[in-house]
Formats: sequence, C-alpha cells, structure tokens
Amino acid sequence: MPIKDQLSLQMFDDDDDHGINPEELTIYQKGREIYNLTEQITDLIPEENLMLASYREYMLEDAAQLTVKVAGAEAADLYDLRMENAALIRKAARDLQAHCSALENLGFAQTAYLNLIRDAIEEYRLLFIQWIRDFDQWNYIKDQWGLFNPPGVDTDDDIDSID
Repeated sequence: MPIKDQLSLQMFDDDDDHGINPEELTIYQKGREIYNLTEQITDLIPEENLMLASYREYMLEDAAQLTVKVAGAEAADLYDLRMENAALIRKAARDLQAHCSALENLGFAQTAYLNLIRDAIEEYRLLFIQWIRDFDQWNYIKDQWGLFNPPGVDTDDDIDSID
C-alpha cells in the first residue's frame, strides 16, 4: 500500500496506538489562543492603509499553522512527518514575529498589542520544545531527502550510488 494511503488510514483510524486528540494538547490550545489574539489585533489594522492591511492575511495564515500543523503531526505519528510539521510550525511562528516587526516599522498605531503576540509565541515556543521531545524517533520511515531522519539514520547509501 502506498505511504500516502497508509497515512490517510492512520489519520482517521480511531484505534491507532497514538490516540491523542490534538485539541487536548496544551500546545494546540496555546496555538488557538495565538490565532484568536492575532485576529483581534489585525482587526485594528485600518483597511485604507493597503500596506498594513496586506499583512493581515499573512499573520492569520501563520497563526493558523500553529494548530493545523500540530494536528497534522499528531495524526501522522511518524517521526519524519512530525518533524516536518514541527519545522513548518517554527517557520510560521518566526514569520508571525517578523510580521509584528514589519507592522511596527510601517506605522501601525497599536504597537503595544504586538507584544501580546510576541509573549504568546514565547510561551508557545517553550511548549513546542516539550512537545517535540515526546516524538518517538524510532517510529519513522526513512526520509529520502535526508532532512528529517532520526539521529544516526542518514542517506549516505543513496549518495554513494551517485558516484
């Protein structure tokens, strides 16, 4: 069975060994909090300022990734897929912070509110560190790209075949 089909079955199998509802995880709840906070703050961006308004969608998309990718990682359960989702979460959180700085630099009037997002992301970061420590690194399928393999598992044999 192709891996894509295996993953689809695993995502919707109520009897899988992992069995964690992502919505019950503290990191997921914090991600939802960040999304709601981001939504409230970006609602303060004046629509007539097109430069500032353009950041609204980016910020909401990045904030949404903090829950969506946790759910994806929990559904996949495989180390390489969990790490891939974790990397996307990290990128989204860092981009959200960068967007806050951009709003400040572009003259957003309510800059004090942006610190609420930054503080929440810092709390999320600490939860993230705890969350990834629980990944079972030996429940994996070898990442042929070599990026998300557990320590000690590499693609040297693939590289050697090129020579």
